[in-house]
Amino acid sequence: MYPLLFRYVLSKLDPEHAHALAGFVIKILGRPILTSVVRRMTFADESLRTRALGLEFPSPFGLAAGFDKHGIYVDGLEALGFGHVEVGTVTPKAQPGNPKPRLYRLILDKGLINRMGFNNEGARAMANKLRRCQSGRIIIGVNLGKNKNTPAEEAVNDYVSAASTLREVAEYFVVNVSSPNTPGLRKLQAIESLEPILKETKVAAGRVPLLVKISPDLSDEEILGIADLAVRLELDGIIATNTTISREGLTTSARVVEAYGAGGLSGAPLASRALEVLKLLRSHVPESMTLISVGGVRTAEDVLERLDAGATLVQGYTEFLYSGPLWARKINRGLEKLLRERQAA
Repeated sequence: MYPLLFRYVLSKLDPEHAHALAGFVIKILGRPILTSVVRRMTFADESLRTRALGLEFPSPFGLAAGFDKHGIYVDGLEALGFGHVEVGTVTPKAQPGNPKPRLYRLILDKGLINRMGFNNEGARAMANKLRRCQSGRIIIGVNLGKNKNTPAEEAVNDYVSAASTLREVAEYFVVNVSSPNTPGLRKLQAIESLEPILKETKVAAGRVPLLVKISPDLSDEEILGIADLAVRLELDGIIATNTTISREGLTTSARVVEAYGAGGLSGAPLASRALEVLKLLRSHVPESMTLISVGGVRTAEDVLERLDAGATLVQGYTEFLYSGPLWARKINRGLEKLLRERQAA
């Protein structure tokens, strides 16, 4: 039914309006009386429970940052079967993000271009929202960013401020220095800029695990440099990868893609590079370091491939828009089946 709804209704709507409509439904599903009913259809089998970051995840599959920017869908997302949700990106102060339109579907490529620009209500509002969450099973990560108007040389203050405000409600933190939609942000991935940010945010995070999210557009040498820094600073993990500014290999016409303009590309076109980066990192960092793989994940087979390649956890986002509310359930059921077949072989 959802493919028909998407084809004839949702795909005709502005993507942000469609997102708001989907969010309204997810919020309703998060109400206690409905959550218990939906959960019976979507719960992950005990065989999928995964230990990472000192936490117990109901499933290795979760929702990447960007979908729940304000921390308002967590209960509904838990009911739909996600093992964890990464909220945000959140900045210390509220900001509107970039001018609309700023979100575009590439339906032929199962991709998405966004230049949202960290639109969010600020760290204090996020903390208040997360305190009201009813779910006790889904793991909540918080993706941290800097405000657009904060100079790059003062960025560390934003990450520290946001972490300090949210450390009582977050179960893990992610330092996001890899979004292409905040001017100058990705330059913070340079080791000399990144090291003080990670050092001081780690102190501000206290006991909350800290990870860093990297761009797929970095060279392999740059990726390994960040990996070495993460190991040296005793970070808890790395998330690979964020969206890409590349437009290579798309089926959508170049004229249409060019008309959409700047922004980060996510979804199926990112799958190959995301897997490459995962394998590179896994061959380089200690086995004990958590790696979260994201980018182009669509099926249970994709999730298993990432786990086999060394991911501790796997995230998706773009395919959620194309496959609909039962996507996480489908992933979990498929993963259970694949693992049973592997054991029986």
